[in-house]
Amino acid sequence: MPPRPESSPLRVVQAAVQARVFAPVYYLFGDDDYLKDGAVRDLLAAAIDPSTRDFNLELRRGGDLDPDMVGSLLGTPPMLAERRAVVIRDVTSLKKAARTQLDRYLARPASDTLLIMTTPAGGKPDAALAAASMALDFAPLSPERIRKWIAHHATTTLSVGISDDAADLLQQAVGNDLHLLAAELDKCASYALGAQHEARLVRASAEDETASPLAMIDSDAVSAVVGVRRGETVTDLLDAVARQDAAAAMALIDHVLAQPKASEVQIVMMLSTQAFALAFGRARRDAGIPTNRLPSEFFAFLKETGGYPGRPWGEAASAWTKVVDQWSAPACARALELLLDADVALKETTVSSAEQTIASLVLSLCALRPRGRRAA
Repeated sequence: MPPRPESSPLRVVQAAVQARVFAPVYYLFGDDDYLKDGAVRDLLAAAIDPSTRDFNLELRRGGDLDPDMVGSLLGTPPMLAERRAVVIRDVTSLKKAARTQLDRYLARPASDTLLIMTTPAGGKPDAALAAASMALDFAPLSPERIRKWIAHHATTTLSVGISDDAADLLQQAVGNDLHLLAAELDKCASYALGAQHEARLVRASAEDETASPLAMIDSDAVSAVVGVRRGETVTDLLDAVARQDAAAAMALIDHVLAQPKASEVQIVMMLSTQAFALAFGRARRDAGIPTNRLPSEFFAFLKETGGYPGRPWGEAASAWTKVVDQWSAPACARALELLLDADVALKETTVSSAEQTIASLVLSLCALRPRGRRAA
């Protein structure tokens, strides 16, 4: 794996933008394309004079470049400006001769050219490119950081506030995809600004001169725009299954699947993360770990595995700690078998109903509780 800077990639970019001091070459890789795209935009906006942007900015894709084109792009001086920029997306798709030309340039990069190279999500980072540049790894944000990102994006990009409850509900409904979160936040902001405008008209008709506060996205706005209500999210379904409360879980399936961003495959993935976590927690309890240490054990488990539990890790760890003693080791093993079967069934073209597959899975998982034990 290429070396990482001591600071997070977002902080490295922010520092360069604020100081207007840039490395000659940046290499952006990792699995979060949204953050990479934002970093490229921020670097270009700060480094290139908007009035000469048409002359001093080249955006290309690696697979489209031959050696002569690479040499021309990187050898052209800026026009009527201090600096020019070249962005090569999917840089590892460069053919051998074009890559050789790039490597020659990287040995002695020009001081008046800002070169930004990217590798798309899922692509293997190039160690040689990383060694010759400022290498920035844009890994997906943790659920805790996503919650902070929601608030930051709302206030800085959309100029609206968002309540903690609304941010929590939005994250539960949409998940960890920043592209989707940004799109839904934009809709919620428009909804909140519309409500604020109506309130202003009412005050104007009443000759109320009170200054309007910052428009606020609340949970009602999220419910109206995204189509999800508190108590009917995929997280609520996960908790019901973890409690082995079949009645509550079955009542939630239709609500969850009706949400625009929900899918049967997504539900199975989150249930699988939960089942692995409960199996891990059961093993730690059997090894003598006391209950009060389980939250930190679960947090370490999520950090190690990178699993997405549908909410911040701390909240998931707390929820699992409450129910882990209801799950035996055999029940956890059986749960994982059921989840694998459901995953296979959902990928079969002959399956009659994905909804029926989920309903059957949920009933089977809830039936794993010991006889005579009632759901809490």
